[in-house]
Amino acid sequence: MNLSEISVKKPVFAWVLMIALIFFGWICSLGMGIGQMPDVDFPVLNISVSWEGAAPEVMETDVVDIIEDSVMGIEGLREVSSTTYQGMANIVLEFELSRDIDVALQETQSKLSEAQLRLPKDIDPPVISKINPEDQPIMWIGISSDRSRRDLMEYVDRYVKDRFKTVPGVGEVFLGGFIERNLRVWIHPEKLEEYELTVEDIIYAIQQEHVEMPAGQLETPKTEYRVRVMGEAKNVEDFEKMTINYRGGLPTYRSIPLKEVATIEDGLSDLRKISRVMGKTAVGLGIRKQRGMNSVKIAREVRKRIEDIRKDMPKDYEIGINFDSTRFIEDSVQELVFTLFLSAVLTSLVCWVFLGSWSSTLNILLAIPTSLMGTFLVLKFANFTLNTFTLLALTLSIGIVVDDAIMVLENIVRHRENGETQTNAALNGAKEITLAAMVATTAIIAIFLPVAFMKGIIGKFFFQFGVTITVAVLLSLLEALTFAPMRCSQFLQIGERKTAFGKGYEKLMAGAIARYRKILHFALGHKKIVLIGSFLFFIASLSFIPLLRKEFVPAQDQSMFLCHLQTPIGSSIEFSNERFLQAESIAAKTPAVRR
Repeated sequence: MNLSEISVKKPVFAWVLMIALIFFGWICSLGMGIGQMPDVDFPVLNISVSWEGAAPEVMETDVVDIIEDSVMGIEGLREVSSTTYQGMANIVLEFELSRDIDVALQETQSKLSEAQLRLPKDIDPPVISKINPEDQPIMWIGISSDRSRRDLMEYVDRYVKDRFKTVPGVGEVFLGGFIERNLRVWIHPEKLEEYELTVEDIIYAIQQEHVEMPAGQLETPKTEYRVRVMGEAKNVEDFEKMTINYRGGLPTYRSIPLKEVATIEDGLSDLRKISRVMGKTAVGLGIRKQRGMNSVKIAREVRKRIEDIRKDMPKDYEIGINFDSTRFIEDSVQELVFTLFLSAVLTSLVCWVFLGSWSSTLNILLAIPTSLMGTFLVLKFANFTLNTFTLLALTLSIGIVVDDAIMVLENIVRHRENGETQTNAALNGAKEITLAAMVATTAIIAIFLPVAFMKGIIGKFFFQFGVTITVAVLLSLLEALTFAPMRCSQFLQIGERKTAFGKGYEKLMAGAIARYRKILHFALGHKKIVLIGSFLFFIASLSFIPLLRKEFVPAQDQSMFLCHLQTPIGSSIEFSNERFLQAESIAAKTPAVRR
């Protein structure tokens, strides 16, 4: 007993299976992540190193060269490149596409651990990260104010940043233009000379005095006490009372208070980056989502959180969205979903025009949700997301998934017109067409499945496209050989067209068939001419390939632009700030600029 016989003889079982496939597929579609592109790990690692105050030349010789030398022996390493700045450097490792990037990351960590002994002792630990487009912030939020820069930084750090971290799905919050709060020690040179001190003496005093050391516990026969050394200063006044007890490594005869030789300021770190929104000092918050999460849903929750923060925010603070990539993702997904439904409607309309029966049209139309919703089951458990490539595959597969159902339905109708009962026509028609349907489906799979095995970065993106459309086509074959015959045995109706439209269409098709018969007779009578003409047409079409423009994805107008300005080498932060202010004033005068 084959699949068709089982479904026709046990229609309840087939109906339940079909409804379950649609229902659970719909459940899986609701829980899938949404993004513009697939979640693809590029075979690239980035090593970021910081060494406060080091010149680029020193960073290159004492840090970058050592790291590059240590990672050269990693398996599958294709290229190493580095960029060195004042106090920091980035080393980019590119691996072969076949290399498992997670394993490469572990090997890189081991190599850096071995090289740690040769690196400067006061350098910050190297940070290794994978490069993935999905790891880029999906939103940038700007908080600006006319208050002092210190008040703004403190407000963002204490009251705003953590409120976005608690949004479900948010993986990390980046701070752009943020300057850390710290205590600045302004040393008086004349006082150093008076007390015969050096800067190293002051640094040593701070390291020794401004620290909490583990003090253990105090035990008596009846009680125990935890001992704590209150070594850290709690405010500027306590910090000023800190004493300098060593001069050149030897004890001093009199403790010298720190405030005698320096002025202590509760301020910010060195101003090396400036952020503004609409001309006001600002801090940017970049929202990065967790892997595989729904970008659109996270953005909606972030917008709600912005409204909650705005209610509690002081009047002289402003918060707004500077960049929101999910707006374009949402528009793209909605457009593709609309195209998905439109394709289903147009497909059903075409089927009705050609088949001339609402029962036949409904039979074909049910093949679309069965195949597509069943595909969502596979996509969910394969950790795919709803993105441009998967939705494109689903849209394209609508016209394909109905092919097998139409083949089976047409053969069953032919048996019904020959006088067979609904059940016998469904069994005999499905049995005769099974091999042809399998061949047609296999031919389609042979076209799209190789796309999933493409090499290179493009292949990583098209993997989800190839798998999605292959699964949809396979499910369409299963649907055509099981559920379609069952439905035909239940409610398929045949008969001549009685409406004016139906009769007119039959006459039109009769004329088209007559003309097609003449063309077919000519083609069969002049085989060489047809074959040579087809070959020449194929060759001529190939000549247009070099004339076609090539790009990874189509260009999109997202109603924004990015300007990159670079001042001359050696320009101070104040000079660069003045030039950027001029550029901002030019942009602000443009009426179309929103933010």
